[in-house]
Amino acid sequence: MQIPTFLYRLAISCWIGGASLFTFVLTPIIFKSYNRDMAGGIVGALFPGYFKWGLICGVIALAAIFMPSTVKHKTVAAVIIAGMLAITSVQAFVIEPRAAALKKEIPSFETTSKDDPLRVRFRKLHGVSAVSNLAVIGGGIVLIVLL
Repeated sequence: MQIPTFLYRLAISCWIGGASLFTFVLTPIIFKSYNRDMAGGIVGALFPGYFKWGLICGVIALAAIFMPSTVKHKTVAAVIIAGMLAITSVQAFVIEPRAAALKKEIPSFETTSKDDPLRVRFRKLHGVSAVSNLAVIGGGIVLIVLL
């Protein structure tokens, strides 16, 4: 019973720790250290691995819940994790590819007007992605509190 509980806690901690580090530490440092186009390229290159990390951690956490374990509030935790996985899947397989395609059509974020239709569409996708990311982090914080 201890191994599934350990895997659950480790997966949630790695998922939320990784998401928090990426969101609140690495991305701001990258955008402060490089011009907007370069920083966007770096962060964009990291996104596939970031989402894969979240999906792997989420699947491990969800699987661990269904093993004999001492995980508390299993049903609530399973629902939260399933929601987090759904959000991460939409980010990974819908939002990020669309944003990456739009980004390729924009010659430069530094010289292209903020009112440009492509930038407006990109900004909307970015907003949905940011809110989704915060929802995943929030769900993870609830899971940690439930521990």
